[in-house]
Amino acid sequence: MSTYMAKKETVQRGWYILDAAGKPLGKTAVTAANILRGKHRPEFTPHVDCGEFVVIVNCDKAVLTGKKLEQKYYRTHSGYIGGLKETKYSKLMAERPEFAMRLAVKGMLPKNSIGDRAITRLFAYAGPDHKQQAQKPTPYEVEI
Repeated sequence: MSTYMAKKETVQRGWYILDAAGKPLGKTAVTAANILRGKHRPEFTPHVDCGEFVVIVNCDKAVLTGKKLEQKYYRTHSGYIGGLKETKYSKLMAERPEFAMRLAVKGMLPKNSIGDRAITRLFAYAGPDHKQQAQKPTPYEVEI
């Protein structure tokens, strides 16, 4: 019995839209990462980029469970002495919720060229409006 291997040239990419309103940030990010990677498709092949496009709306209404808003930090370092910058997630979700969503999804993708290409197919918006209406994205429900 032979194993089916998808080819990059034969992959048909669809568009999906996720509504993050009232749903946990992590659960929405997991769903988006699986669609971007193509794991929901029956012809999923690990070494081929067979994922699809994802539009996430209402990122500002995503929920962080527990005490994560006050205890979790987004940290960056410039590489210089004393160059550590910390931002609480309460401030990050208030000012840049689409960046917080993108960061969560990127952390769930593989750290290689497939993950680099997959993150470019993610479109996150803080509000309910988005610019991808012409692609007619299919609604996809986030499982809680």
